[in-house]
Amino acid sequence: MISLKKAIDFHGHLGPYLVLGLLIGEFALKKLKCKKYFGLKVVVYGATKKPKSCLVDGLQLATGATYGKGNIKKINNRTIKIEVKNLLNNKKVILGFKKNLIKRLNSLNGHKASEEFARKLLSKQYKELFDYNFKF
Repeated sequence: MISLKKAIDFHGHLGPYLVLGLLIGEFALKKLKCKKYFGLKVVVYGATKKPKSCLVDGLQLATGATYGKGNIKKINNRTIKIEVKNLLNNKKVILGFKKNLIKRLNSLNGHKASEEFARKLLSKQYKELFDYNFKF
């Protein structure tokens, strides 16, 4: 995984959505066995406004997908959902947040609490945080 320090330097601060983007990107690359930077396409639903949009920075760092290359995009939606597609074999993983994660994120109050929770996320298992399915 990209170092947390590099992610913070890029994004400007530590927050849970940044870390979630890093974790999702890492998970998707591993599961889809796709190459970072060019071998994938990322679509992010429901993360168009701060702080949820911070998820996109984590995804860009973890996957190498960028707006400049045109292989990541945001789409307005009520709930957050992330699709990562391996362009070489058309396999795709679709991820969403577990309900208890959404509740916890919505209950965070202030930057200190958000930073502490972000650090705790790094020790969680993917299955504790995300619902996901694969399309082959």
